[in-house]
Amino acid sequence: MQYLKTIEDLEALYGTPGGPALRKVARRMTPLYRQWIMASKLCMLTTVGPEGTDDSPRGDDGPVVQELDPGTLALPDWRGNNRLDSLRNIVRDGRVSLMFLVPGSNNVMRVNGTAQVTADADLRARFEKKGKQPATVIVIAIDEIYSQCARALLRAGTWEGVDESQDLPSMGEILAEQTDGEEGGKDYDQAWGARAAQTMW
Repeated sequence: MQYLKTIEDLEALYGTPGGPALRKVARRMTPLYRQWIMASKLCMLTTVGPEGTDDSPRGDDGPVVQELDPGTLALPDWRGNNRLDSLRNIVRDGRVSLMFLVPGSNNVMRVNGTAQVTADADLRARFEKKGKQPATVIVIAIDEIYSQCARALLRAGTWEGVDESQDLPSMGEILAEQTDGEEGGKDYDQAWGARAAQTMW
């Protein structure tokens, strides 16, 4: 079996991303990305360290993160199995990615950035619930925010019968926000279903 070894080999098979896929990227929270991420009670935290990578689900009964400022998110580290895989990675290599999900929406929001772990008392207290606080808080400096393609969740039928996404902005609205109205909008949203159907598999 032969494996692809170069970027040129990959691009020969896949081509390059279209304009909207590149222009939807924000460097900090925007009104619509904020609305979407604050609606998410579940995210996947990916880290990297000397022993390899780790991917860990993070959930809460409200927004899974808090916004400290438009360029910074805070993620509480609630009780788990105490393996500390993600935290060990972060203290040695701060690169992280988060993928935010909302039941009913086939879109996923990605945040890439750099994280640090703190036991700061004031920050821990912001997350207090029923007299308990997280042991630490992960503070993420945002490098990029963007939406992932919805095809994977559509193919899997992930949210069939479940929908908490009625009030979220559409991808067309987010793209219009990121491009000052040059791309996206209602026409983008209306055409997306047919476009996705042609390239689903």
